[in-house]
Amino acid sequence: MDTQQVSAPSRTPSAGVVHINIRLTDGYSIISNRLSQHRDMSLLAIGLGTHIQSLPAGSRIGVKALAEIFPESEARIAAALRELEHHGFLRRIRERVQGGRVATRTESYNHPEAAARRAGAARVSPAVRVTPAAPAAPVVPVVPAVPVATSAPAPAPAPVPVRVPECEPAPVPVPASEPPVVREPVPDPAPRLVPSPAAPKPPPPPLPFPRRPSAPLFDEAARLLAGLQVSAPLFVLSEVDVERLTPGVAAWLERGVRPDAVRVALTDDPPVPLRHPAKLVRHRLVALLPPPVPAAVPVVSLQNCDDCDRGFRSPVPGRCGECRDVRAYADDGPCLLGG
Repeated sequence: MDTQQVSAPSRTPSAGVVHINIRLTDGYSIISNRLSQHRDMSLLAIGLGTHIQSLPAGSRIGVKALAEIFPESEARIAAALRELEHHGFLRRIRERVQGGRVATRTESYNHPEAAARRAGAARVSPAVRVTPAAPAAPVVPVVPAVPVATSAPAPAPAPVPVRVPECEPAPVPVPASEPPVVREPVPDPAPRLVPSPAAPKPPPPPLPFPRRPSAPLFDEAARLLAGLQVSAPLFVLSEVDVERLTPGVAAWLERGVRPDAVRVALTDDPPVPLRHPAKLVRHRLVALLPPPVPAAVPVVSLQNCDDCDRGFRSPVPGRCGECRDVRAYADDGPCLLGG
Protein backbone atom coordinates (compact mmCIF):
# COMPACT_ATOMS: atom_id res chain seq x y z
CA MET A 1 0.00 0.00 0.00
CA ASP A 2 1.40 3.36 -1.01
CA THR A 3 2.30 5.81 1.72
CA GLN A 4 1.01 9.35 1.23
CA GLN A 5 3.79 11.95 1.23
CA VAL A 6 3.00 14.78 3.59
CA SER A 7 4.94 18.03 3.09
CA ALA A 8 5.09 20.49 5.93
CA PRO A 9 3.80 24.00 5.06
CA SER A 10 6.27 26.88 5.05
CA ARG A 11 6.41 28.64 8.38
CA THR A 12 5.66 32.36 8.36
CA PRO A 13 7.96 34.34 10.64
CA SER A 14 6.19 35.61 13.73
CA ALA A 15 8.11 38.90 13.74
CA GLY A 16 9.92 41.10 11.25
CA VAL A 17 9.12 41.80 7.66
CA VAL A 18 7.02 39.39 5.60
CA HIS A 19 7.50 39.67 1.81
CA ILE A 20 4.36 39.45 -0.33
CA ASN A 21 6.03 39.15 -3.74
CA ILE A 22 4.25 39.08 -7.09
CA ARG A 23 6.10 38.01 -10.23
CA LEU A 24 6.91 41.10 -12.29
CA THR A 25 6.91 41.02 -16.08
CA ASP A 26 7.54 44.72 -16.81
CA GLY A 27 8.35 47.96 -15.07
CA TYR A 28 11.14 46.71 -12.82
CA SER A 29 14.90 47.12 -12.36
CA ILE A 30 17.60 44.84 -10.92
CA ILE A 31 19.36 46.57 -8.02
CA SER A 32 22.37 45.03 -6.27
CA ASN A 33 22.28 44.48 -2.51
CA ARG A 34 25.64 46.25 -2.39
CA LEU A 35 23.63 49.43 -2.84
CA SER A 36 20.29 48.64 -1.19
CA GLN A 37 21.93 47.20 1.99
CA HIS A 38 24.96 49.49 2.20
CA ARG A 39 25.77 50.22 5.87
CA ASP A 40 27.98 53.30 5.37
CA MET A 41 25.54 55.45 3.35
CA SER A 42 22.42 57.31 4.38
CA LEU A 43 18.97 56.15 3.37
CA LEU A 44 18.63 59.22 1.14
CA ALA A 45 21.79 58.27 -0.78
CA ILE A 46 20.65 54.62 -1.09
CA GLY A 47 17.23 55.67 -2.36
CA LEU A 48 18.72 58.20 -4.78
CA GLY A 49 21.20 55.61 -6.08
CA THR A 50 18.35 53.13 -6.59
CA HIS A 51 16.40 55.77 -8.52
CA ILE A 52 19.40 56.60 -10.72
CA GLN A 53 20.05 52.94 -11.58
CA SER A 54 16.41 52.52 -12.60
CA LEU A 55 16.55 55.40 -15.10
CA PRO A 56 17.24 54.81 -18.81
CA ALA A 57 20.55 55.90 -20.30
CA GLY A 58 20.70 59.58 -21.14
CA SER A 59 18.41 60.76 -18.33
CA ARG A 60 19.36 64.01 -16.62
CA ILE A 61 20.36 63.55 -12.96
CA GLY A 62 21.50 67.06 -12.12
CA VAL A 63 20.72 68.56 -8.73
CA LYS A 64 18.06 70.88 -10.11
CA ALA A 65 16.48 68.17 -12.26
CA LEU A 66 16.18 65.84 -9.25
CA ALA A 67 14.90 68.63 -6.98
CA GLU A 68 12.00 69.20 -9.39
CA ILE A 69 10.93 65.54 -8.95
CA PHE A 70 11.50 64.87 -5.23
CA PRO A 71 10.58 66.97 -2.16
CA GLU A 72 14.15 67.05 -0.80
CA SER A 73 16.10 70.29 -1.10
CA GLU A 74 18.97 70.82 -3.53
CA ALA A 75 21.48 70.77 -0.65
CA ARG A 76 20.35 67.32 0.55
CA ILE A 77 20.31 65.91 -2.99
CA ALA A 78 23.81 67.29 -3.63
CA ALA A 79 25.06 65.69 -0.39
CA ALA A 80 23.54 62.32 -1.39
CA LEU A 81 25.20 62.52 -4.82
CA ARG A 82 28.55 63.17 -3.11
CA GLU A 83 28.01 60.07 -0.93
CA LEU A 84 27.34 57.91 -3.98
CA GLU A 85 30.43 59.33 -5.68
CA HIS A 86 32.57 58.74 -2.56
CA HIS A 87 31.58 55.04 -2.37
CA GLY A 88 32.10 54.45 -6.11
CA PHE A 89 28.49 54.18 -7.28
CA LEU A 90 28.77 57.39 -9.32
CA ARG A 91 31.62 58.88 -11.32
CA ARG A 92 31.67 62.29 -12.96
CA ILE A 93 33.90 62.80 -15.99
CA ARG A 94 34.53 66.11 -17.66
CA GLU A 95 34.72 65.91 -21.46
CA ARG A 96 35.23 68.49 -24.16
CA VAL A 97 32.35 68.35 -26.63
CA GLN A 98 31.71 69.97 -29.99
CA GLY A 99 31.98 73.71 -29.94
CA GLY A 100 34.78 73.86 -27.40
CA ARG A 101 32.45 73.46 -24.41
CA VAL A 102 33.22 71.26 -21.42
CA ALA A 103 30.38 68.92 -20.40
CA THR A 104 30.08 66.62 -17.39
CA ARG A 105 29.21 62.95 -18.03
CA THR A 106 27.99 60.87 -15.09
CA GLU A 107 28.55 57.10 -14.94
CA SER A 108 26.48 54.86 -12.62
CA TYR A 109 27.96 51.58 -11.30
CA ASN A 110 25.99 48.72 -9.75
CA HIS A 111 29.18 46.86 -8.69
CA PRO A 112 31.98 49.38 -8.02
CA GLU A 113 34.55 46.75 -6.94
CA ALA A 114 34.14 44.64 -10.09
CA ALA A 115 34.28 47.74 -12.28
CA ALA A 116 37.52 48.84 -10.61
CA ARG A 117 39.08 45.39 -11.12
CA ARG A 118 38.06 45.37 -14.78
CA ALA A 119 39.53 48.83 -15.33
CA GLY A 120 42.81 47.76 -13.64
CA ALA A 121 43.05 44.62 -15.77
CA ALA A 122 42.49 46.66 -18.95
CA ARG A 123 45.37 49.01 -18.06
CA VAL A 124 47.87 46.13 -17.66
CA SER A 125 48.64 44.57 -21.04
CA PRO A 126 49.35 40.79 -20.99
CA ALA A 127 53.00 39.72 -21.52
CA VAL A 128 53.82 38.05 -24.84
CA ARG A 129 55.38 34.60 -24.44
CA VAL A 130 58.22 33.87 -26.85
CA THR A 131 58.70 30.16 -27.67
CA PRO A 132 62.36 29.29 -28.36
CA ALA A 133 63.00 27.87 -31.81
CA ALA A 134 63.78 24.17 -32.07
CA PRO A 135 67.48 23.40 -32.68
CA ALA A 136 68.35 22.56 -36.25
CA ALA A 137 69.15 18.95 -37.05
CA PRO A 138 72.87 18.28 -37.53
CA VAL A 139 74.01 18.03 -41.12
CA VAL A 140 75.71 14.71 -41.90
CA PRO A 141 78.16 14.93 -44.80
CA VAL A 142 77.63 12.45 -47.62
CA VAL A 143 80.78 10.52 -48.50
CA PRO A 144 80.81 9.09 -52.05
CA ALA A 145 81.20 5.36 -52.28
CA VAL A 146 84.64 4.07 -53.37
CA PRO A 147 84.47 1.37 -56.06
CA VAL A 148 85.98 -1.94 -54.99
CA ALA A 149 87.99 -3.88 -57.52
CA THR A 150 86.42 -7.29 -58.23
CA SER A 151 86.78 -9.87 -60.90
CA ALA A 152 84.95 -8.98 -64.13
CA PRO A 153 81.80 -11.11 -64.61
CA ALA A 154 80.99 -12.88 -67.84
CA PRO A 155 79.12 -10.68 -70.38
CA ALA A 156 75.39 -11.35 -70.43
CA PRO A 157 73.70 -11.96 -73.79
CA ALA A 158 72.15 -8.85 -75.35
CA PRO A 159 68.31 -8.80 -75.04
CA VAL A 160 66.24 -9.02 -78.16
CA PRO A 161 64.31 -5.74 -78.70
CA VAL A 162 60.49 -6.12 -78.68
CA ARG A 163 58.36 -3.50 -80.35
CA VAL A 164 55.56 -2.22 -78.10
CA PRO A 165 52.54 -0.57 -79.78
CA GLU A 166 52.18 3.07 -78.97
CA CYS A 167 49.12 4.03 -76.87
CA GLU A 168 47.30 7.21 -77.59
CA PRO A 169 47.13 9.50 -74.60
CA ALA A 170 43.77 9.72 -72.84
CA PRO A 171 41.84 12.87 -73.59
CA VAL A 172 42.05 15.45 -70.86
CA PRO A 173 38.57 16.65 -69.85
CA VAL A 174 38.14 20.32 -70.52
CA PRO A 175 36.11 22.11 -67.81
CA ALA A 176 33.06 23.93 -68.95
CA SER A 177 33.61 27.59 -69.41
CA GLU A 178 32.30 29.52 -66.42
CA PRO A 179 30.83 32.99 -66.86
CA PRO A 180 33.35 35.63 -65.94
CA VAL A 181 32.85 37.22 -62.58
CA VAL A 182 32.26 40.91 -62.96
CA ARG A 183 33.29 42.82 -59.88
CA GLU A 184 31.88 46.24 -59.40
CA PRO A 185 34.48 48.87 -58.70
CA VAL A 186 34.55 49.93 -55.07
CA PRO A 187 34.12 53.68 -54.87
CA ASP A 188 36.79 55.53 -53.02
CA PRO A 189 35.66 56.88 -49.65
CA ALA A 190 34.82 60.52 -49.68
CA PRO A 191 37.57 62.62 -48.16
CA ARG A 192 36.87 64.03 -44.73
CA LEU A 193 36.84 67.78 -44.92
CA VAL A 194 38.47 68.88 -41.69
CA PRO A 195 39.10 72.61 -41.48
CA SER A 196 42.59 73.64 -40.58
CA PRO A 197 43.20 75.31 -37.24
CA ALA A 198 44.07 78.54 -39.05
CA ALA A 199 40.79 78.61 -41.00
CA PRO A 200 38.50 81.53 -40.10
CA LYS A 201 35.60 80.57 -37.84
CA PRO A 202 32.05 81.31 -39.00
CA PRO A 203 30.37 84.24 -37.26
CA PRO A 204 28.09 83.34 -34.33
CA PRO A 205 24.33 83.34 -34.99
CA PRO A 206 22.60 86.64 -34.26
CA LEU A 207 20.84 87.23 -30.97
CA PRO A 208 17.02 87.13 -31.24
CA PHE A 209 15.25 90.47 -31.24
CA PRO A 210 11.58 91.18 -30.41
CA ARG A 211 9.20 91.98 -33.25
CA ARG A 212 7.49 94.78 -31.33
CA PRO A 213 10.14 96.28 -29.04
CA SER A 214 8.96 98.50 -26.23
CA ALA A 215 10.51 100.16 -23.20
CA PRO A 216 8.55 98.10 -20.59
CA LEU A 217 9.54 94.86 -22.34
CA PHE A 218 13.25 95.79 -22.34
CA ASP A 219 13.09 96.93 -18.70
CA GLU A 220 11.61 93.61 -17.58
CA ALA A 221 14.26 91.69 -19.57
CA ALA A 222 17.07 93.75 -18.01
CA ARG A 223 15.71 93.16 -14.49
CA LEU A 224 15.54 89.42 -15.18
CA LEU A 225 19.18 89.29 -16.34
CA ALA A 226 20.44 91.39 -13.43
CA GLY A 227 18.62 89.15 -10.95
CA LEU A 228 19.99 85.83 -12.24
CA GLN A 229 22.69 85.82 -9.56
CA VAL A 230 20.01 85.79 -6.83
CA SER A 231 18.71 82.33 -7.76
CA ALA A 232 21.90 81.12 -9.48
CA PRO A 233 25.02 82.61 -7.82
CA LEU A 234 27.29 81.41 -10.65
CA PHE A 235 25.58 83.65 -13.21
CA VAL A 236 27.10 87.01 -12.32
CA LEU A 237 26.77 89.29 -15.37
CA SER A 238 28.37 92.65 -15.91
CA GLU A 239 26.45 95.77 -16.90
CA VAL A 240 27.74 95.48 -20.48
CA ASP A 241 26.59 91.84 -20.66
CA VAL A 242 23.13 92.78 -19.41
CA GLU A 243 22.76 95.51 -22.05
CA ARG A 244 23.96 93.18 -24.82
CA LEU A 245 21.71 90.24 -23.84
CA THR A 246 18.55 92.25 -23.05
CA PRO A 247 17.06 92.03 -26.62
CA GLY A 248 17.34 88.21 -26.55
CA VAL A 249 15.45 87.92 -23.25
CA ALA A 250 12.88 90.45 -24.53
CA ALA A 251 12.26 88.20 -27.56
CA TRP A 252 11.55 85.28 -25.19
CA LEU A 253 9.15 87.35 -23.09
CA GLU A 254 7.39 88.59 -26.23
CA ARG A 255 6.71 84.99 -27.24
CA GLY A 256 4.73 84.35 -24.07
CA VAL A 257 7.40 82.63 -21.91
CA ARG A 258 7.03 83.40 -18.21
CA PRO A 259 10.02 85.03 -16.46
CA ASP A 260 10.47 82.03 -14.14
CA ALA A 261 10.64 79.68 -17.14
CA VAL A 262 13.20 81.94 -18.84
CA ARG A 263 15.31 81.99 -15.67
CA VAL A 264 15.27 78.16 -15.40
CA ALA A 265 16.10 77.67 -19.10
CA LEU A 266 19.13 79.97 -18.87
CA THR A 267 20.62 78.71 -15.58
CA ASP A 268 19.62 75.03 -15.33
CA ASP A 269 22.45 72.44 -15.07
CA PRO A 270 25.47 74.61 -15.96
CA PRO A 271 28.87 73.05 -16.78
CA VAL A 272 31.39 72.71 -13.97
CA PRO A 273 33.34 74.94 -13.72
CA LEU A 274 31.39 77.78 -15.32
CA ARG A 275 34.02 80.12 -16.78
CA HIS A 276 31.95 82.39 -19.06
CA PRO A 277 28.34 82.76 -17.82
CA ALA A 278 27.53 85.49 -20.37
CA LYS A 279 28.54 83.25 -23.29
CA LEU A 280 26.45 80.39 -21.92
CA VAL A 281 23.41 82.66 -21.53
CA ARG A 282 23.84 83.95 -25.10
CA HIS A 283 24.14 80.41 -26.49
CA ARG A 284 20.99 79.26 -24.72
CA LEU A 285 19.05 82.35 -25.80
CA VAL A 286 19.82 81.46 -29.44
CA ALA A 287 19.65 77.66 -29.32
CA LEU A 288 16.58 77.26 -27.08
CA LEU A 289 14.45 80.07 -28.54
CA PRO A 290 10.76 78.96 -28.39
CA PRO A 291 8.46 79.39 -31.41
CA PRO A 292 6.30 82.52 -31.62
CA VAL A 293 2.81 82.43 -30.20
CA PRO A 294 0.28 81.72 -32.99
CA ALA A 295 -2.03 84.59 -33.88
CA ALA A 296 -5.42 84.47 -32.23
CA VAL A 297 -8.38 83.63 -34.47
CA PRO A 298 -10.72 86.67 -34.64
CA VAL A 299 -14.11 86.05 -33.03
CA VAL A 300 -17.12 87.34 -35.00
CA SER A 301 -19.73 88.87 -32.73
CA LEU A 302 -23.27 87.51 -32.45
CA GLN A 303 -26.10 89.70 -33.89
CA ASN A 304 -29.90 89.44 -33.85
CA CYS A 305 -31.74 89.56 -37.19
CA ASP A 306 -33.88 92.68 -37.65
CA ASP A 307 -36.69 90.68 -39.29
CA CYS A 308 -36.87 87.25 -37.60
CA ASP A 309 -34.94 88.11 -34.44
CA ARG A 310 -32.78 84.97 -34.82
CA GLY A 311 -29.12 85.02 -33.85
CA PHE A 312 -26.39 85.04 -36.49
CA ARG A 313 -22.70 85.95 -36.56
CA SER A 314 -21.72 89.11 -38.37
CA PRO A 315 -19.38 92.02 -37.66
CA VAL A 316 -22.27 94.49 -38.25
CA PRO A 317 -25.96 94.29 -37.29
CA GLY A 318 -28.60 93.63 -39.97
CA ARG A 319 -30.51 90.67 -41.37
CA CYS A 320 -29.57 87.01 -41.44
CA GLY A 321 -28.85 85.17 -44.67
CA GLU A 322 -32.33 83.65 -45.06
CA CYS A 323 -34.07 86.99 -44.55
CA ARG A 324 -31.79 88.64 -47.08
CA ASP A 325 -32.63 85.91 -49.62
CA VAL A 326 -36.38 86.31 -48.99
CA ARG A 327 -36.16 90.07 -49.52
CA ALA A 328 -34.05 89.59 -52.65
CA TYR A 329 -36.60 87.20 -54.20
CA ALA A 330 -39.48 89.42 -53.08
CA ASP A 331 -37.97 92.43 -54.85
CA ASP A 332 -37.70 90.50 -58.17
CA GLY A 333 -41.47 90.83 -58.83
CA PRO A 334 -43.99 88.06 -59.63
CA CYS A 335 -42.69 84.60 -60.39
CA LEU A 336 -42.78 83.76 -64.11
CA LEU A 337 -42.64 79.97 -63.65
CA GLY A 338 -45.91 78.06 -63.50
CA GLY A 339 -48.46 76.03 -65.34
